[in-house]
Amino acid sequence: MPYGAAASSPGRPASRLPACLPPASCLLPACLRRLPPRPSPRQPMAGPRPARLQGEAAAFTAALRTLVNNPQFSDVTFVVGQEQQKVFAHRCVLACRCQAFRGMFGQGLGSEEPPGSVPPQGPFILGNVQPEVFLAVIEFLYTNSVTLNSHIALEVLTSSVEYGLQDLCKAAVTYGQADLQQHCLAFIEGCTAAVVRTQGFHELSDVVLARVLRSDRLAMDELDLVEAVREWAHVSSAVLERPVPEVAALPVQELRLPLLAPSELSTLESHNQRDLLIPVESIAAAWRTHALRKGSGVPSHLCRPRRGTRPRDHHRHLDPHAK
Repeated sequence: MPYGAAASSPGRPASRLPACLPPASCLLPACLRRLPPRPSPRQPMAGPRPARLQGEAAAFTAALRTLVNNPQFSDVTFVVGQEQQKVFAHRCVLACRCQAFRGMFGQGLGSEEPPGSVPPQGPFILGNVQPEVFLAVIEFLYTNSVTLNSHIALEVLTSSVEYGLQDLCKAAVTYGQADLQQHCLAFIEGCTAAVVRTQGFHELSDVVLARVLRSDRLAMDELDLVEAVREWAHVSSAVLERPVPEVAALPVQELRLPLLAPSELSTLESHNQRDLLIPVESIAAAWRTHALRKGSGVPSHLCRPRRGTRPRDHHRHLDPHAK
C-alpha cells in the first residue's frame, strides 16, 4: 500500500487523507524542494586602487644637480669651447634625455657589437660652444631646470634648437624674450640692407615688421625701406592668399613718407597704383608736409630721420625745433 493511502473495503470509496499529514512539498526529496535563496556570502572589502605616489620633487632635483659636471662616477667627458674646459657627465642620463646625445654615443658601436656594448667615450670635442652655455644644457638634462642670465640666454636658445630640446627652447625664450628682441633688433639695425634681402625677413609677421619699422636706428634709407616692405607684402600676400593692402596695413603705418622728396613721392604714387600698398591718405599727408613746409598733421615720429636716412633739403622744415 502506498504511503499515505487509507485502507478501504472492496466496494467502498477510499477515505480522504488525514488532515494531520504533512504537505506534499515536504514529502519531495530535498534536491527538488523550492528552498529560499541563501544569503550571498559577504564580499571582501575592496582595497585602495593602485596609485603612483611621488616623493619630494625638489629633493630629487637637488640630488641630480650634484651630478652635474661631477667627475665621480662619470663615464663620458666633453672638451668644450676655445678654453678646452672639461665637462663630466653620465651617458645614461644624457642618452635617455636627448636623442642627439643618444646618436653621438652610438656612433662608436659597430653592427657586430652586442646592444649592451659600451662605445669609446672620447673625450668629445665641442669647440663651437661656450662652456657656460653647454653646462646650462647639461643642467637642464639632469634637473629639467636651467639657470640663465642675459649673457647666455641667446646661445642657450641656439643650443636647444641644435639638440632638439623643445622644453629648454621654451624656457630660454620665456626668460630672455625682451633681451632676445633687443638683440635681434640691434642686429637688424646694424645690417638692415642685408637683412631685408633674406628669406627670414620675408617670413616676418606684420606685427614684428611694424615693430622693426618703428626703430630710428635702421641703417637704410626710407625709399629703400618702402621697396623692402613692398616685396615683403607681395610674398605675404601670396602665402596668406590675402590682398596686398590687407597684409601690409600695419607695417605701412610705420613708413616715414614725409622724409621722401617730392620727386620720390611722385614715383611712389605712380607705383602704388599697381598694388595699392600704401593708403592714399598716407601719401596725401606726406604731400601736405611739403605744401605747408612743416610736419604738422602727421605723427611726429614719421618726420624723424633714421640713422640710414639720406639727407634731403626739406628735412630742415620737418624738425619741430627748427625756426
